[in-house]
Amino acid sequence: MMYQALYRKWRPSTFDDVYGQPHVTKTLKNELENNRISHAYLFTGSRGTGKTSCAKILSKAVNCLDPKNGNPCNECAICKGIDNGSVLDVIEIDAASNNGVDNIRDLREEANFTPANAKYRVYIIDEVHMLSIGAFNALLKTLEEPPAHVIFILATTEIHKLPATILSRCQRFDFKRISPEDITARLQYVAEKENVVLSEPAAALIARIADGGMRDALSLLDRCFAMGSNIDENVVSSAAGIAGTVHLFSFSEYVANNDFTSALKLVSKLHNESCDIDSLCTELTLHFRNLMVAKTVKDIGNLIVCSKEELENLVKRAESLKLSKILECIGILEQTSKNIKNASNKKIQLEAAVIKMCGPSVSSGSSSSPELEERINIIEEKLNELLKNGIKVSAPKEEAKPSPEEKLPKKAEEPPKEEKQEAAPAAENETIPDGEFRNWSEVLEKLKACDIPLFGIMSDSTAAFKNGRVYIYSSNPTLYDFICNDGTHSRFLSKSIYEVLGRKMKIAVSTNENKPAEQSPLEKLKVKINDFNNN
Repeated sequence: MMYQALYRKWRPSTFDDVYGQPHVTKTLKNELENNRISHAYLFTGSRGTGKTSCAKILSKAVNCLDPKNGNPCNECAICKGIDNGSVLDVIEIDAASNNGVDNIRDLREEANFTPANAKYRVYIIDEVHMLSIGAFNALLKTLEEPPAHVIFILATTEIHKLPATILSRCQRFDFKRISPEDITARLQYVAEKENVVLSEPAAALIARIADGGMRDALSLLDRCFAMGSNIDENVVSSAAGIAGTVHLFSFSEYVANNDFTSALKLVSKLHNESCDIDSLCTELTLHFRNLMVAKTVKDIGNLIVCSKEELENLVKRAESLKLSKILECIGILEQTSKNIKNASNKKIQLEAAVIKMCGPSVSSGSSSSPELEERINIIEEKLNELLKNGIKVSAPKEEAKPSPEEKLPKKAEEPPKEEKQEAAPAAENETIPDGEFRNWSEVLEKLKACDIPLFGIMSDSTAAFKNGRVYIYSSNPTLYDFICNDGTHSRFLSKSIYEVLGRKMKIAVSTNENKPAEQSPLEKLKVKINDFNNN
């Protein structure tokens, strides 16, 4: 007997066998039990989610001689005849190859004949969105008022291509992507029945690759069966032509350490092992997406499909990378995925992406190179230290040649410039007492005039003086990376604080939970009186 593919061999035969679509199967079973059968059904959803399987089960259930709780018995002559194709009253039509007006006219004429063996004549039209406009128009009247013995079941993956006149004549069921947990359970059940050992991490990896499609998952499991009877993650990675979680974690480690050499060697190794570059780019994008979720969300169990051990590794790896770096890598990989489709050499495109990802982070819109920006940041830090200590730094200016008039002696009308600037360092050396930054709203107003994006992030923030620093308290978790990873934003913030206080201050970012208690009204009044007396 010829070998039968797993997705055909293990196609559900009853509604109870359908995984991940309880909202569909329960409704259909209730309709059948109460004999409230519609004349036209429309099944829509992504590939491999059970549309055609439910259509075949429904065609058996409406004609079954001994139905059980809305399910076909699969034992009577009608059920067996539909399964082996001997009952000709259930007709399956592929609209992709039978999409003309003449095909629909033949169907209309044929529908007038009563069923030969079954109770209903059922037409299953798959990929119905492929019908031409003329074919849709020819189907309208028959679909709205078919003969009493005819049932239409339309299936499509692109519901938006169907005319509204067709949609309004059908009872619509939306098939969702099957959850990874349901796919994993089904794969392990099939593997057990086939006497093959399938580890839980391997089943979860297949479920992640299948992206909600049970048929894709069973097809990949079929390929894994051909490689042996003991299937683990390495077997699945080899069969699917992907990198695997070990290589993905190694790659993100190289990115965190700016290790160009090791990352390029890993790409070459995977390429030599026949790893598909498109799939590798997709896997890397998904890996960095998981790192992004692990970096920003506390409870990630429902957002990332993987083993418990892999989940812990993701959290640890996310700690070693800044959020801005992760987002930058995702952007690079997305652009690379587009470039690969039209590239003559896909490997070179991915290698170029690797170089960008392993290099220093560059803020979007910056025209400078990463090395130049890094050097500028170092110089800025040194200048800030010098200014804090009261040392004025200025670029040397060329001495202009004095004009004849300037050579004449002048009266000393003004004190020397050095005497005028003595007061500034003295003011900066005064210690600001710890407490609330009462003029913080003025800082935000000045920030609004020069840096609107940063003002938007800090609009709900407050500030306080503590240990000679300005502590900023905000509920926005991205504020720290936003300020620290972009010298432009930090400069604008320092400038705004300087304009309000008249002195340079070190800045620290904290959370609202750590904010010191505000001063009592009496304490605030004392401070205002002291300020008034001092002035």
